[in-house]
Amino acid sequence: MAQVTVTIDNKQYRMACDEGQEEHLIDLAQRFDRYVTHLKETFGEIGDQRITVMSGIMVMDELSELQKRVRGMESEILTLRKTRDEALIKADKNDAALTGVLLQLAEKIETLNAKLSAGLSEAD
Repeated sequence: MAQVTVTIDNKQYRMACDEGQEEHLIDLAQRFDRYVTHLKETFGEIGDQRITVMSGIMVMDELSELQKRVRGMESEILTLRKTRDEALIKADKNDAALTGVLLQLAEKIETLNAKLSAGLSEAD
């Protein structure tokens, strides 16, 4: 298990993480520190615990909004997939119908060709 030291609100914290996750943990700590710094600049010194709780709530609020957006996008993806599948089924039906019409047309052309060929042979 790897160890990193992160800084939040000018205080250092030693933390453990999985190997290879050190930079990710440092990035997360820096992002969280930005929330803490923002709240301190906005409200002043109102206590470390209160700032930490408020920062945590802000992060959870942002997470909640992102989760709502993801659910909306997932719903949209399902709708688009359903529409695509319906369009493919319709296209297959149209292709089958067109193929049928073309086969009938080809048969009529062959019949006409045979009649024309027979008519020309009799005229000789």
